[in-house]
Amino acid sequence: MKVIHFAEAESYEAQKDWKRVSLCNETGVSVEYFVKPPRHASPLHRHPQAQVTVVVRGRMVVRTEADGEAVLEEGDAAFFAADEPHVVTNLLDETSAGIDIFAPGRPFDFWLKRTVPTS
Repeated sequence: MKVIHFAEAESYEAQKDWKRVSLCNETGVSVEYFVKPPRHASPLHRHPQAQVTVVVRGRMVVRTEADGEAVLEEGDAAFFAADEPHVVTNLLDETSAGIDIFAPGRPFDFWLKRTVPTS
């Protein structure tokens, strides 16, 4: 067994006030807790891992090019297939939070190493 205490877990800000905390970082699966600032949207992105996003607090919208948009309330989840381009947006004027689960595991520094095109 491996126990990860939230207060001691590795964390960083992917963008201002967009916080990520590594709850599990194994080869087969990784789990990240995230806090999204008001009205924040992740850049459109993809990765080779399948992903499940669970809304823990607040209200978010998920969008894919193929399926359009869906609103997620607290407790709702969305599945993104591997390599499926997607965006997750906080719909509120207050902070929202969620859990991202990746299979197989994704490197925790994904957002630190990712370069976002400027045009």
